[in-house]
Amino acid sequence: MKKFFFHLLLILATGSFLPNTMHAQNLDSKKNVVVVLVDDLGWTDVGYAGSALYKTPHLDELASKATVFTQAYSAHPVCSPSRAAIMTGKNPTRLGITDWIPGSAPKDKPLLGPKIRNELPLQEKTIAEYFKEVGYHTFFAGKWHLGGESHGPEHQGFDINIGGIHKGQPPNGYYAPYKNPKLTDGPKGEYLTDRLTEETIGFIRKNKNERFFAFLSYYTVHTPIQASKEDRPDYDSLTIPDVTYPEHDGVSLLYQNNLDYASMVSAMDRNVGKLIQSLKEMGLWENTVFLFTSDNGGLSTLIRDWKIPTSNRPLRAGKGWAYEGGIRIPQIIHRPDQPRMISHTDVPTTHQDLLPLLWSAAGWDPSSLDAMDGYDIFGGIQGTQRLLFWDYPHYHGSGWKPGAALRQGRWKLIHFYESGVVELYDLHSDPGESINVRAKHPDIAAAMFSDLKSLIKSNHGQFPKLNPNYAE
Repeated sequence: MKKFFFHLLLILATGSFLPNTMHAQNLDSKKNVVVVLVDDLGWTDVGYAGSALYKTPHLDELASKATVFTQAYSAHPVCSPSRAAIMTGKNPTRLGITDWIPGSAPKDKPLLGPKIRNELPLQEKTIAEYFKEVGYHTFFAGKWHLGGESHGPEHQGFDINIGGIHKGQPPNGYYAPYKNPKLTDGPKGEYLTDRLTEETIGFIRKNKNERFFAFLSYYTVHTPIQASKEDRPDYDSLTIPDVTYPEHDGVSLLYQNNLDYASMVSAMDRNVGKLIQSLKEMGLWENTVFLFTSDNGGLSTLIRDWKIPTSNRPLRAGKGWAYEGGIRIPQIIHRPDQPRMISHTDVPTTHQDLLPLLWSAAGWDPSSLDAMDGYDIFGGIQGTQRLLFWDYPHYHGSGWKPGAALRQGRWKLIHFYESGVVELYDLHSDPGESINVRAKHPDIAAAMFSDLKSLIKSNHGQFPKLNPNYAE
């Protein structure tokens, strides 16, 4: 009992029972934050970035009035590692999450991939915990895929969790009943993308007089590909040929032609427009930082002859690959206090940058953040020669074999562990990565190869091992 009262007196003396005291006095001057994360949305899956098929008028309008990131990258070619990076500002290798959770570990391949963490560790401080600590109401809806019940959103700084579980796709598809323990079923036929948007709007409306951080993580446009019945008629008159071309052991889709997928993109766009309009009607738009992004490139390449959802052309390959099609993503930010002349940025940026970027954009001092790998790219760091790396030492169903990649300025290097092949591309002249220029620039390739190995090792990365039981 004496020990209890001693601690109580210490708390009262230090004021530590008010964790927000240092910041709460300035909360009225800070911005709300809304993040919209789409699953598997490719770089050219939106109209403003060049899609000739998918209709995205609301995103196109947002892009015309906000800042478009023309060189935005995912932290990884697949989802769970990228989501971990968004949450923590740290690269996936440092976090020990280098594959989707729980990953694929085939035993019939020449290499055995390293073990990964199957959850985001609770000791990692998340973006939600940062905002919650300074007085924001925090909300999560949609895909989590960073661990099970004990590591879900409600244990990682989010006050509310709607639909966030360990699975990487909707358990029963996109129409109610959802069979999701964190999402009550709506009426039969309700579309999941619509429902998650309504839940987010409801949270914002309830907290419109407070500061809030809302993270809307759509399950769409991940498989299963199930058309939005409301949006599918917009594409009924179209017929586009199904043309593929080889990519290592897999095939890639040449043209965007999946009309059911197109309707899913349109449903997502329609709901983003509805969310923005709701913020405007509530008088919150000009006091809200709004970020739109994807977790990795579009699913454009598969090792088997399945129906491929989309095409990332002119970029090479897609989800699962460290070629540009697998890691280049659409990204837009609306900042109420942003100079209108900033219509786009060509500075290469990645998911690790989102936490410090959003923290700063909301009006908080970046120096108050813990050490992390990301930067606020609008805070004076140009980063044109910054080293960006992708560590994927596992096999993937897209045909990717264990390897890693590094970008520095105009140069991009890829190393495949199984074959030992090293490729070098000049992204300025060859964004489609069609010409390997390693033989023309051996010194650049050698230096980047050394940097790539050093980055993986310094971040406690693991490499695959030879499979002793592999028989050719």
